[in-house]
Amino acid sequence: MLLAANLILRFVLECCGLAAAAYWGFAALDGWPLRIVGGIGVPVVMAAVWGVFRIPNDGGKPVVTVAPRVRLAIEVMFFGLAVILLAAAGRGGLALAFLVVLLIHYAVGYERTLALIAGRLPPAGNQPFGGAP
Repeated sequence: MLLAANLILRFVLECCGLAAAAYWGFAALDGWPLRIVGGIGVPVVMAAVWGVFRIPNDGGKPVVTVAPRVRLAIEVMFFGLAVILLAAAGRGGLALAFLVVLLIHYAVGYERTLALIAGRLPPAGNQPFGGAP
């Protein structure tokens, strides 16, 4: 049950990461052309990288299969960028709250996190949609 709730939390964090990038683009940049590029373009690029470069059985078949450590690096960059952009947009408290919830998510899913650090695929119970068939 806890892992299922953590997967829902992960999805919410992913959406919040994209929303943070969009907020930064529209709130922190000057001029509408830059705001559109930042507010729409940055989240689209983040979503594309997140969805394309994946490990097997981590939410479906990957478009491009990457090593587990590479996937963890992508996740760190995605969520780290979201925290940085929130802070840059003047939402330091929200950035800190996002970071704390993010750390809780990775702590609850520690088996997946440790497997990725070790360069292994996560255990089946820690993967979205029931893991490996």
